[in-house]
Amino acid sequence: MNKNFLHVPVFIWAAFIISSLIFVFFPQIDIYISNLLYDPKYGFTANGTWYESILYNSVKPIVFIAIALPILIWIYNILVKKNILSINGKVIGYILLVIAIGPGLIVNDIFKEHWGRARPAQTIVFGGQKEFTPAYVISDQGGYSFSSGHTAGAFFLVALALLARKNRAFWMSLAFVYGILVSYVRIAAGGHFFSDTVVSFFIVYITSLMLYGIIFKGKSHTVS
Repeated sequence: MNKNFLHVPVFIWAAFIISSLIFVFFPQIDIYISNLLYDPKYGFTANGTWYESILYNSVKPIVFIAIALPILIWIYNILVKKNILSINGKVIGYILLVIAIGPGLIVNDIFKEHWGRARPAQTIVFGGQKEFTPAYVISDQGGYSFSSGHTAGAFFLVALALLARKNRAFWMSLAFVYGILVSYVRIAAGGHFFSDTVVSFFIVYITSLMLYGIIFKGKSHTVS
């Protein structure tokens, strides 16, 4: 029997809490994973590569389109009294709240701007000059590693996939794959630790599920 807390399955809360505790008490996991993608002679394997550039630069325009297009359709629906894709005020409110609270407020404004964690490539371990600090530990290193803004933006597409009426599993899978690929290149380019990407994923996913449940009151509101 599936049990929810604040409209989010309990097992997702559990996975978030357990993974967070692991990152805090076993921080060497971050160093180990980054080291797998690092060569002392050449640096991080994806840094400066064409695929890193494509995925890194794709997030902002994709997020912009994912927000702007539904708004334009909503305005069109109002003006011509149509119901294209069933996009209404609630759908727009949901989309805007997810992006504002998850990637915006929690990831970028609270964590990234105030935690100070140095990026992998900036740490002494990987040829930099700053100290490594575990996830969730506030640092004076002046870095912006915790947590990953690009990962949060990429996984924002999961929020849109939740609205899909047809082939929801496909769209969810596509959103997850994109988020994982962006997370990978951020780690492989030395921009983030593994924990930075995992935390951003959970923040955005939990925010999406919570707001979906609140706004649509547990009912399945989907777009065509």
